[in-house]
Amino acid sequence: MNNKQTQFITKAKLPTSYGEFEIYVFEHQGQEHLVLTQGEFTTDDVILTRVHSECLTGDGLFSLRCDCGPQLAFAMDQIAKAGKGMIVYLRQEGRGIGLTEKIKAYHLQDQGFDTFDANVQLGHLPDGRNYDMLEAVFEHMGVSQIKLMTNNPDKISAIESQGVKVVDRMPVKVGHNPHNQNYLNTKREKFLHLD
Repeated sequence: MNNKQTQFITKAKLPTSYGEFEIYVFEHQGQEHLVLTQGEFTTDDVILTRVHSECLTGDGLFSLRCDCGPQLAFAMDQIAKAGKGMIVYLRQEGRGIGLTEKIKAYHLQDQGFDTFDANVQLGHLPDGRNYDMLEAVFEHMGVSQIKLMTNNPDKISAIESQGVKVVDRMPVKVGHNPHNQNYLNTKREKFLHLD
């Protein structure tokens, strides 16, 4: 990857209900991405990390159709408890298809499609997210090895392909509710998410 495609822009303090974080802005191919950190990192540290793709409906509007908002809250809480960690917040709404297309996918889901097939029906990949910016982001943050909060094996592979070692994995088992059972089943059965 050409690291010049990803640039650090600015940082500031971000007080939250999970304590104070530093918030960093990176730009990659015209798109802004965020990093939240707590604590000081050294190059030998294994950093507790969540790589989280934006979900406005789940993260900001508290939708029960997915488990994204609870996963983000879980990650912030775990980092606060550890006193050190990082969240890479990637602006890739709807597994990379964008907000409008995601709402179209919701409409198809209302008609019986699962999240995998709804994206395909709209002419998209089931998961079109891209992790090319991570090499430069992790390099800027001085992080080369992480304990990753995820259930997604493809995310582990994508991160490791960017030169970051995933030393350990912390399962994320939050946000289950009656409205997202099909969504969670599809994650396990078609996206092969781990328990």
